[in-house]
Amino acid sequence: MKIQEALAELRKEKERKFEQTAELIINLRSIDLKKDQVNFIVGLPHPIKEKKVCGFLTEKSKLVDSITEAQFAKYSEKKELKNLVKNYDYFIAAAKLMPKVASNFGKVLGPAGKMPSPQLGILPVENEPAIKATLDKINSSLKVRLKEPSLKIPVGKQGMKDEDIIQNINAVFHAAINALPKKKENLKNTMIKFTMTKPLKVEIE
Repeated sequence: MKIQEALAELRKEKERKFEQTAELIINLRSIDLKKDQVNFIVGLPHPIKEKKVCGFLTEKSKLVDSITEAQFAKYSEKKELKNLVKNYDYFIAAAKLMPKVASNFGKVLGPAGKMPSPQLGILPVENEPAIKATLDKINSSLKVRLKEPSLKIPVGKQGMKDEDIIQNINAVFHAAINALPKKKENLKNTMIKFTMTKPLKVEIE
């Protein structure tokens, strides 16, 4: 089934009291989860939602919730750290603070996959334009980590136009295939669904 047809079918399902998320499911084969590390970041042509971001900065910013170096000690307790990680989707940091960020927050941010990264979150220069550019990039990006032999990735909202969801699906699909060790050989099948619907199998070229 083509993506367009599948979306038309999914839209016939009964309305829910909330806006459902469109999800792309990429089922994989011949993947060794211990050996094959599949992590990638993909830029979406059409952002789905604004992310909650926190910055480790030398001074407070009007653009983003900020934790300055003087406040690092406040997060020495595990409970405070865990709450911090739970409350934000992404973290950014001034490059010069990264060693201290790693030693103070790394043990919790690392396993959660939320450490500021050079691709998406480390600021070589700390100023408002650099922070704004990073936030814009984060809001249009998805970070994907393989934890099981199947990727389930949000690609849109029910209220978005079909063509916007399709463009997001194509971007995510090709980024995922590129990140796989054996590319298309690792692909079993692809499906799409809304939050409360059954998945439908689709062909993506």
